[in-house]
Amino acid sequence: MILKEFFLKIYIRGGLVQMKLIRKRRNGYALLLAASICLTVWLGKAFMLEAVFAFGATSLISLLLLVRQNRLLYAARLICDNPILAVPSALISMPGRQMKKDTEETVVSTFGILIGSKIYRWGLDGVHGVRLSAVQIDKERMYLTFGDASKTMRVELLHGMPGKQAILDAAQKLLCETGVTAKIIN
Repeated sequence: MILKEFFLKIYIRGGLVQMKLIRKRRNGYALLLAASICLTVWLGKAFMLEAVFAFGATSLISLLLLVRQNRLLYAARLICDNPILAVPSALISMPGRQMKKDTEETVVSTFGILIGSKIYRWGLDGVHGVRLSAVQIDKERMYLTFGDASKTMRVELLHGMPGKQAILDAAQKLLCETGVTAKIIN
């Protein structure tokens, strides 16, 4: 029970930190958009056409960045609000590459996985998008395999579930939420 409370505290702390970073970047883009629009209008009244075009382009770029960051914030909020499993770190491997350890908090959800500030959403782009393809659970670790036709990733999570029933519950939740049957080892 102590281990479960520890992971819950890490999830709450880590999830909020990740959300704050994404939200902070989004607010920066919004501030840049507002400032560039104000400068464009002010310079337009002063009849400085070259500067108007420059700040107009800056406004357009910052608007596009703001929309992109807003979508990332929405996806991160969706993943953090519907967790299946939250762990403090993950080990990521790709075929043909070395393993990479990520020490940032990882949240697995029905909608995708949030590793640090990187978001992988499955099922969003239809048949050709990223899909969760396999889940293996043993006494200490959970292995998630996901990707699309061109790139596959495998994430190893130290889950910290105390007993067999907790593992079975997590496997059942994964089956209900994602449609992927978890293979339980040992």
